[in-house]
Amino acid sequence: MNTTTTAPAATAALPSTVRSYHLGEGSGLDRLTLRTAAPRTPGPGEVAVAVRAVSLSFRELLVLRGQYVLPVKPDVVPVSDGAGEVVAVGPGVRWARPGDRVTATLFPHWRDGRLAADLLPQLGGSLDGMLTELAVLPEEALLPVPAHLSYPEAATLPCVGLTAWNALTGDGHGVRPGETVLTTGSGGVSLFAVQFARRLGARVIATTGSREKEQRLRELGADEVVNYRDRPDWHTAVRELTGGRGVDRVVETAGSLEQSVKSLALDGHLALVGSVSGDWTPLDPRLLFSVAATVRTVAVGSHTQFAAMNAFVAEHTLRPVVDRVFPFEEAAAAYDHYDRTNPFGKVVITVA
Repeated sequence: MNTTTTAPAATAALPSTVRSYHLGEGSGLDRLTLRTAAPRTPGPGEVAVAVRAVSLSFRELLVLRGQYVLPVKPDVVPVSDGAGEVVAVGPGVRWARPGDRVTATLFPHWRDGRLAADLLPQLGGSLDGMLTELAVLPEEALLPVPAHLSYPEAATLPCVGLTAWNALTGDGHGVRPGETVLTTGSGGVSLFAVQFARRLGARVIATTGSREKEQRLRELGADEVVNYRDRPDWHTAVRELTGGRGVDRVVETAGSLEQSVKSLALDGHLALVGSVSGDWTPLDPRLLFSVAATVRTVAVGSHTQFAAMNAFVAEHTLRPVVDRVFPFEEAAAAYDHYDRTNPFGKVVITVA
C-alpha cells in the first residue's frame, strides 16, 4: 500500500442501502435491532469499508448488558472488531484504495504513546461500530490485514488479539526468550497470549477447568496446563512447575488476582486484563510487596502496537482460533452462543 500519495475521492462503489444492527435503550438482546438506511458517503480523511466479518468479545457482552466502563452512545451500532474491503474513499485519503483488505483499531485516534482522555472514543461504544454492512471510518484507524488471514480470522485481532499483545510486550521491554508466562483461563485474550508468548520464546503455563481444553491449549503452544478443578490451589501447582521460583509474567483474565500474584517470581509482572466471571477476589497489598510485583492494567492498544502485532502475526503465519461462524442475519444467535457456551476461540459473524 502506498503511504506517501493522496488518493482521489472515490464513491461510485457504495451500495444503495446498508443494513446495520443497533442497540436501543436498556440492555439485552431484545434491544438489538436490524435496520436499513442509505449509506453515508465518506468525508475528508474517511474510508468506506464493506464489512466482511466481525467478532465478539467479552467487551461486547458488557456493552449489551449496559455494564461497559466507557461511554456508549444511544442507538449505537455495536461491536468494535471487524475486517472488510475498502469500497470508497473520501478527499485527502493518503493510502487506502478500493479493494484493500483492512481492519480498524478499537480506539481510532490512538496512534502511539500513552492513552489520554481525548483518545478514548471507541468503536462500538461512543462511536458506531462494525456490526453493519458498511462502516465509514477514519483512515488513521485502518491497518492492512495480514495476507495469510481470512476475513473471519482478521476480525478477531482488534480487541483480544491486541490486548494479549499489549499484555506481553507493552511494558517497555516485553517478554524475553527463556522467561515463563502464565495465562489464566481459555478466553480469547488467553488463547492469543499462549500463541504469542510461545513464539516470543517463552515457556507457557496455562490454566483451565476443562479436560478437553487442556489438550487444545497444549496444541496451541502451552508447555504445561494446570486444571484448576483438579488443583484449586493452582498457584501452588504453578510454583511446583517452576521449581518454586514462580513465573515471570501473568496474563490475568479471570479475576483470580490473589492466586496470580502468588504465582509470580520476584519482580514479576502481572498484566491485568479483566475478569470474565465478573468477580474480583480481594487482594491484600502486602502480597504485592512480598514479590515486588508490577501490576499493569491493559486497555487494548494503540495503532502502533497493532501494526507491530500484525507484523508478528504475518512473520509467524499465526492463525487465530475461531470457535463458530454465524451469518449476519443471526447476530443475536451469535451473541447468545458466545454468552452461554464458554467457547474455545472467537465467535464470528460474517457479512455477505
